[in-house]
Amino acid sequence: MDLILLAVGFVLCLIGIAGTFLPALPGISLSWLGILLIYLTSVVEINYTILIITFVLAAGILVLDYVIPAAASKRFGGSKAAAIGTTLGLIVGIFVPIPFGILIGAFLGAFLGELLFNKQSNMKNAFRAATGSFLGFLASSFVSFLAACVYLGIFISIFIQHFQSFF
Repeated sequence: MDLILLAVGFVLCLIGIAGTFLPALPGISLSWLGILLIYLTSVVEINYTILIITFVLAAGILVLDYVIPAAASKRFGGSKAAAIGTTLGLIVGIFVPIPFGILIGAFLGAFLGELLFNKQSNMKNAFRAATGSFLGFLASSFVSFLAACVYLGIFISIFIQHFQSFF
């Protein structure tokens, strides 16, 4: 059972890293679950301090994933339509078989959302809002990616410390 928990935890950490760029996956949450699973094995003693700190950080990053793009869009003059357009563009960008579909989708979603649903917006304002939303998405994705990589590092570190006990 320990090896199953170990394998699933490792896979969750890897999927968590991918999930930092794919809006359909809760990246940092999956990475945290990976850490939790290694602590649920009979080999590793539970360290509540690490679990609580990583959980609080994951929750904070999860909130920032939604706040940063919207705040950046507003900072660049965008409305809620641009922020919603960014999210929809990200989802569509996943399924469009072109290079950088997620990035292009985020930008186009914000641009079209602002242009079509904000009656006071023009091309220049929509472009500025889309740029802000896009930069916000990149910033939040980067923070999430770094955290997910750190979580994978924590997982691997715990595994290395207890390697002999697993096998």
